[in-house]
Amino acid sequence: MMQGGVKPGTEQSRGTEIDAEPTTAARLPLRFMEPIPLCLHQQPFPRTILSELYRPQRGDSLALPLYLMPVSAGFPSPADDFIEQRLDLNHYLIHNPAATFMARVAGDSMIGGGIHDGDLIIVDRSLVPKDGQVVVAVLNGELTIKRLKYVQGRLFLQAENPVYPDIEITDASAFLVWGVVTSVIHAL
Repeated sequence: MMQGGVKPGTEQSRGTEIDAEPTTAARLPLRFMEPIPLCLHQQPFPRTILSELYRPQRGDSLALPLYLMPVSAGFPSPADDFIEQRLDLNHYLIHNPAATFMARVAGDSMIGGGIHDGDLIIVDRSLVPKDGQVVVAVLNGELTIKRLKYVQGRLFLQAENPVYPDIEITDASAFLVWGVVTSVIHAL
């Protein structure tokens, strides 16, 4: 009878590591086994995540009246009823329909950037991400929204809320920029 070592057929396949880190087998008393799944799902830092993902459907258009007179955010100005044209929000907000998605934000790490819990964001996957842009990234298997920052040759995902620390992207991070956020739809 074989004792110790790897039993045939029980090896972990390559690429099934947790959070892209190598794993190892360990012997633990059974009382320690129950909290392990909870620990594996806890994040080392809170993040704003995307709770839903939508793909816009083109076809029907809904053109709404667009008034020529700007609405003053300062002192009120006399109203004018002149309508310049009609505006379809699909055409205004979505420039590349084949590569565009919408997602709902969950969390408060981007409130300083005007992106709140429950907002819808429009993400264009065809754009090349640049320093300072808000992006949707895949970090260790999760979608997150953050500002992309390059600082002295180092790459960070930066929250827009001082409560949350910047996340440095290292060689050990499983990281991918999924798309660039082009607009946010925020209900009042």
